[in-house]
Amino acid sequence: MASQPGILTDWPWEPLGSFKYVLLAPWVVQTIIYCVTASHERDLAYCLVLPMLMARLVHNQIWISVSRHRSAQGKSRIIDRGLEFSQVDRESNWDDYILLTGHITYLAYMILPEVANHLPVWRADGVVLVALLHAGPVEFLYYWFHRALHHHFLYSRYHSHHHSSIVTQPITAVAHPFAEVLAYVALFAIPQFATLFTKTASIASVYGYLFYIDFMNNLGHCNFEFFPKKLFSLFPFLKYLAYTPSFHSLHHTKFRTNYSLFMPIYDYIYGTVDDSTDETYEMSLKRPKDSPDVVHLTHLTTPYSIYHLPLGFASLASNPQTAKWYLRFMWPFTFGFIATGWIFGRTFVSERNTFSKLNLQSWVVPRFTKQYLKGQSTSVNKLIEEAILEAELSGAKVLSLGLLNQQEELNGYGQLYIHKFPELKIKVIDGSSLAAAIVVNSIPKSTSQVLLRGKFNKVSLAISNALTKRNVQLAVLNKDEMTKLHSRLKAKVDLALTATSDAKIWLVGDGWDENEQMRAAKGSIFIPFSQFPPKKMRKDCFYHYTPAMIAPSSFTNTHSCENWLPRRAMGAWRIAGIVHALEGWNVHEFGSTTFNITQIWHATIRHGFQPLELDTPF
Repeated sequence: MASQPGILTDWPWEPLGSFKYVLLAPWVVQTIIYCVTASHERDLAYCLVLPMLMARLVHNQIWISVSRHRSAQGKSRIIDRGLEFSQVDRESNWDDYILLTGHITYLAYMILPEVANHLPVWRADGVVLVALLHAGPVEFLYYWFHRALHHHFLYSRYHSHHHSSIVTQPITAVAHPFAEVLAYVALFAIPQFATLFTKTASIASVYGYLFYIDFMNNLGHCNFEFFPKKLFSLFPFLKYLAYTPSFHSLHHTKFRTNYSLFMPIYDYIYGTVDDSTDETYEMSLKRPKDSPDVVHLTHLTTPYSIYHLPLGFASLASNPQTAKWYLRFMWPFTFGFIATGWIFGRTFVSERNTFSKLNLQSWVVPRFTKQYLKGQSTSVNKLIEEAILEAELSGAKVLSLGLLNQQEELNGYGQLYIHKFPELKIKVIDGSSLAAAIVVNSIPKSTSQVLLRGKFNKVSLAISNALTKRNVQLAVLNKDEMTKLHSRLKAKVDLALTATSDAKIWLVGDGWDENEQMRAAKGSIFIPFSQFPPKKMRKDCFYHYTPAMIAPSSFTNTHSCENWLPRRAMGAWRIAGIVHALEGWNVHEFGSTTFNITQIWHATIRHGFQPLELDTPF
């Protein structure tokens, strides 16, 4: 939002939210009926309107994914500052511009049938005319209009919305108030209507020009440089005809230079080229990949979780992961990703952060939860081993194992890798101690008894040992569980058999019968100690998040949610690796090894991480 929003700031369909696409429905239905049933010669250009809109959406999404991936890697990155949720929310309507051009295109066919119908596929004179009109009137008028937008009157009412994004990403290009976009559409319509009225228009000139605008917009805002220096050496004049990502990035950091649309020639003519343009370009090109200090290794949960990654759909990644019905229609892309993961499967960088001078990266194993649970341990372990060795080579000090990457049945909480590679300098952390500490500190101080459900694993045993020191009684449902728990705990503990209806605090993990929730007393609190949340079957009970904490405000580039956790919340297993590096602990956490949970809890709090509060009756 601009600092002092002017008239026509809001988009007319903003109140509709995602239902704004319904406004295109009449056009879409009419197009499909015409293109399927037309008995005479079909108007190819008209039939291509809808496919072109979809292709532009896909094209923009590819730019978003590639840009975020390259920015996470660090290679040729221009600006180091990170994205935040406020920017993601501000730019979440990036598809509005494409929808607007769709409405305008359909209206043009309805209002101007004489000149818009039955366009040929190609006319060289029309393509040349579009190129000349763009390089001349469009670029010239845009340059001066852009400079006018930087006058305080228009800037405060409109253009400041766009410049709120210092660090750009491809969708920043179309993050403007509605009135400003209307002005841009009017400019870009000059070549289009000129070719229509001179009857030189073609499918290539109309749709090619739209693609050119999208391509150059995305290119200029992608925050990584990729134009090879050799290209400008071979064609020196090119620097006047095509801007680079670093050229436009300077406009977002300096504000009063590099005003041109796509062709810098007008900045050179009117003396507004930034003095550091060449230096910034060369510095960005030379920038190597980041060397992470801490790597968090996670994996995909479901086939649709690919769209919730930071590299996926920004609007989904910036909110807790939930099932979305419309993702089912993405099955061709989902299947393609799954196939690619199987053929070229290797971990990839999904996110980068900085905190307390540490460079942090999240890497993703391209496997889903079901694949971990269905006997594919050999292939999964190979991918994890390769990731550990790659992190070691990249100079990382710590690697934390997230989700099922540290499953006991898979690799013994990372023990498999430590034994196989005893000379590892990187410290492998399973995060169990901090997960246990978070659960223990989530239990109300007045609690005298907790009901333990699920597998008795490393985390639950650490929790049980800690609770006995607080004189909290552990309850189970049958004698077999009591015997098994007694045999695995370090100290003598107070165990009891109880009925589900008597328990108010439930500690739940993997492998428990979730239907037991239905027998819980009203107002019971379910606190998971596993990586995955339980299914919420009761509206009259309370459910904690999986072990997690809120990241400090100094934790940068936080623009996506970690799986099902709320904004700025991080899982215990990820935090554990960061704290391990900050404290300089030179030991692994694997196998049966656990740390003092009081010590790791206080260390985590000392570094600014805060408990994730939940409203409960206690």
